[in-house]
Parts: sequence; structure tokens; C-alpha cells
Amino acid sequence: MAHLLGAEALHLEYPTRVVFDSVTLGIEEGDRIGIVGRNGDGKSSLLGMLAGIKEPNSGRVTVRGGTTIGVLDQADTLPDDLTIAEAVVGDTPEYEWAGDARVRDVIAGLLTDLPWDAQIGSLSGGQRRRVSLAKLLAGDWDVIALDEPTNHLDVEAITWLAGHLKRRWAANSGALMVVTHDRWFLDEICTETWEVHDRIVEPFEGGYAAYILQRVERDRMAAATEAKRQNLARKELAWLRRGAPARTSKPKFRIDAANELIADVPEIRDKVSLQSLAVSRLGKDVVDLLDVDVTYPTADGGTKTVLRDVEWRIAPGERTGILGVNGAGKSTLLGLISGTVEPSGGRVKRGKTVKVQTLTQRLDELAQHWNDPVRVIISGLRTSYTMGTGSKAQDLTPGQLLERLGFSSAQLSTPVKDLSGGQQRRLQLLLVLLDQPNVLILDEPTNDLDTDMLAAIEDLLDSWSGTLLVVSHDRYFLERVTDQQFAILDGRLRHLPGGVDEYLRLRQLQDAGPAKAATSAPAAPTGLDGAALRTAQKEVSALERRIQKLTEQVDRAKHALADHDQADYAGLGEKMKAIGDTEAEIEELELRWFELTEQIG
Repeated sequence: MAHLLGAEALHLEYPTRVVFDSVTLGIEEGDRIGIVGRNGDGKSSLLGMLAGIKEPNSGRVTVRGGTTIGVLDQADTLPDDLTIAEAVVGDTPEYEWAGDARVRDVIAGLLTDLPWDAQIGSLSGGQRRRVSLAKLLAGDWDVIALDEPTNHLDVEAITWLAGHLKRRWAANSGALMVVTHDRWFLDEICTETWEVHDRIVEPFEGGYAAYILQRVERDRMAAATEAKRQNLARKELAWLRRGAPARTSKPKFRIDAANELIADVPEIRDKVSLQSLAVSRLGKDVVDLLDVDVTYPTADGGTKTVLRDVEWRIAPGERTGILGVNGAGKSTLLGLISGTVEPSGGRVKRGKTVKVQTLTQRLDELAQHWNDPVRVIISGLRTSYTMGTGSKAQDLTPGQLLERLGFSSAQLSTPVKDLSGGQQRRLQLLLVLLDQPNVLILDEPTNDLDTDMLAAIEDLLDSWSGTLLVVSHDRYFLERVTDQQFAILDGRLRHLPGGVDEYLRLRQLQDAGPAKAATSAPAAPTGLDGAALRTAQKEVSALERRIQKLTEQVDRAKHALADHDQADYAGLGEKMKAIGDTEAEIEELELRWFELTEQIG
């Protein structure tokens, strides 16, 4: 493979610290490199130096003659007076850019919901980010450097971006460098991972899953001070290996070595204990949405229906992810549950002991503490917080919780306004948890967090007993912390037995339109003849009925736990085992359902 660019003895420092000390790296054609590391360790600085937009204090970056580099950084530099068309294709005649398959693909993947002649100044921050990304991808580059490209993108756009980058260049040509905390994205597109830490850059082969395996192997040989980091990485590896078949079937790292490493790692969540504790805290009733509609008045005097015929009985200890495009009604659905939105039709029924808390995107919990040091804030909180269940339960002080969330003792004296975005986000989560809710809603909780800190928060949530509802564009996080997913499609709430993959397939069919979907379905490359197709369709219908029946049975059984003697541990254990067996049967049926629907198309 031909050399594209290289870095020799890079040194970068600021008045208070050294970021890099004598870093030497090279990038070859065909490289797809993910850059990971803690917030503040220099990921964006490294990307900027390699891309030529940031100067090191010493050392040099060399680029092969004629090599073009395209950069997406985190700054918004688009002039407000440009239109989207001018920003993306400049003054190129329409017949030229419309005839370029790559430009058409970029526009279709990122900008279909935006008016082509809209001015940049009229767009939201997320929309401007998409235009910047489209502008970059519409160009022809040998090397592309992306700094947090998935920020403000939903699951569909992230999936499209991964596909675009994978097919953009031929094999062993072009090169990609990307800084992102989106672990699914890293695993999907990267063939090499660079970890930035302690003033060095350490390379690992493969994407995120392979990096986790190799880092665990490294950490097993490290000093005792690395123990906490090692345990989190091993726990995450255990989830990767025990996850959905679609994930574990990918030969991205050595299966035997991975299985050996996780042999003594328990399941990430003690579902029986957490479920039992959730029932004792919540009772059998949480929040029931019964035939709920929500409509809003429109500017022309009419009404717009956002949600309709929503039927959802939320169970104690349920862990659910919510998917949907922007404007689909996710925030409205969460508002119904938290009580900030009233239904236009139907009924919302709440249990008497329900206490809902929402981790919002707006840092609301920190507003009154903006000028206070972190130490002052935690001094006014409850003295202890119980994590875990049974023999694994432990009482932690707020300070210990902050330590688990990555705060150092020096940062306790820092005013909230001077914390980084990731630190503010973690402090916000602490304040929410210490309020002891039994229903926790997380609205895009992964913003501003690095991969290690996301793992720490996932670890914290694993021992949280209560009902958890999550809205996130971070596919990895969503699949990691929830046990099931729902989607809002055409105003209705739909269960997704096949998870995020099923949601993406349904959205493709939705975008294609009923007529196109109906026309294309028989022609899907399934290999099924007419009789086999009809048989498969009948089996799908039967599976859906069976899954619905068993799901209702599980819900009834979970609610019945509240009436059982909570001191009868043996009886509770038997009932929870029966629930677990039924849930395992549901999972098997859902996998079969997903296989059949893939064949049918």
C-alpha cells in the first residue's frame, strides 16, 4: 500500500500541560482509522495536526505530493448568507452535480428534509452540521478526516454515513481518520484503532470490538492502578460476545481468546434481583398509556396528530429504547410518561409510587449551581446512594459516585460553568440518580462523552434498579443498556423484535412508499417460490400472535410479583425463573420472526 501522509516526532503542549511528546505515525492507502481516548487527551488535536490545520510545537507532518485532504472539524464555519445549494455544490452547474452519483447519494442521505434553497442562517445547529458534512463528502478527497461526524445525526443518517464511507473508495485506496464516541460506527467502518493516552498514540488492529479485546490483554499485564479500567473493558467485552447473533457472528476478533477472557465475568445485569427490587419499589403499576392520541394545533387553524392509538403498559424494571426520526413524537411520548404532556385522547394511568426523573439535553439540573464548585453541590446531597442488589449491594457517597464517573479530587473545586461538556453531563446524571427516581428517562445521554466514560455510565446503569427508558442516536449505547426497543412509525408505537436492524428496514420500506414496497416485495432476492412465500407469511402471523400472547403473560407475571410475599425469596426466585424462561422463549421466537421477515423482504 502506498504511503499518503506521516507524522514524525510530533510535540504539542499548552501552558499547563504536554499533550503529545515525540509521536510518530504513518497513514497508508486503504487505512480506516478510528481515534479514541478520554476527553481532553488530544484526539482532536492529533487529527488537526495530521490534517494540516493545527501546527505542532515541534516535529513535522509530511504529505505525499498531490494528496488531497478533506476535513470536518467541530467548528461551524458556514456563512449565514449562503443557501444550502451554494454551500454544498458551490457554483457548479446543476447538470454537472446532478450527474455525479456520489453527490446525489450525499444529498439523498443527509439533506432530503431540507429545502435546497434555504439559507444557512435559518438552519438549526444540527442542520448546519449536516450541511457541513454534505459539503465535505460531495468533494473528491484522497484522505478524509472527521471530528465527531455523528453528532446531531439520527440512527438512519449514521447508518447511511457508515455505508457511504465503506463504499466511497475502492479496496486499498483512499484513507479515513475519524474521532468519534459512537462505538457502533467505529466497529462498522474502522480497520485500525488509535488510542490517545498519556501523551502517546497506541495503535490496535481492527475496529472497536478488536480494540477492546487487545486492550483487555494489555490491561491484564498492567499495574494495579489500571484495575478499574480493565474490569469495565472486560465487562463490555462480555456484552459484545454475548450480544445479538448479528453482532457475535462477525469475525472481528479471535473468538477463543475472547471467550477465555470473559469466562469468569458474570452477566452484565442481575435481571432477577433487579426485577424483584423494581417491583418492591414500584408495585405492579408503573405507567400505562391506554389508547392515547396526541394532537397539536397548526398555524393554518387545523390540527396535526403526532401520536395515535398508543397502547403501552410499562412494567417494573423494564429497560426500553425508543427509536424514531426527528419530529416522529419521541419527546411527546416521553412527556406523556413524565407528565409534562397531556393526551388529547385516551388515558395515562400512573402508579401511586411512581417517581419519574428525566436526564434532558439542556442541563436543567445544573442551572441553579452554575457558579458553585462541585464540592459545594455534593455537600448538600444525600449522604449515601445504594448501588446493586442483594449481596452485591453497596452504599456509595456522592464523592465515590463522582469518582466512578471519572472526576478527580482536583476537579471537586472547579465551578460547574468551568467544567467540560462531558463533566457537566456526568454531574447532571449524578444529581438525577441521587434524587432516587424509580423511573429514569434518558434523552440523548451520550452527548460529549468519550468511550471510556460511556462504559462507566453503562456500568452504573447496570446496577440501577428501576424502569429505564432511553432515546439515543448512539446505537451501541441503546443496545447495551436496554433489553428491548420500540419505534414510533406513522404516529404509532411499534415493538421491534429485530431491534435497530428491523427499525432501519422498516424505515426503508416507509421511505419507498406503499406502492413501491408492495411492488418490490415479491421481487426481493429471497429465493422463495409462491407456496413457500405463503407458508412463511403464515408462520410470521402465527409467531406474532404467539409473541404477543407470551409478552402479555410476562407482563401479568411481573405485575403479580407485587402481590407476592417479598420475604419469600424462594418463591420469588421460582416466579422470576419462570418469567426468565418465558422471556427466553420470546427471544427465540423473535429471532425466528426476524429470519422469516428478512427472507420475505
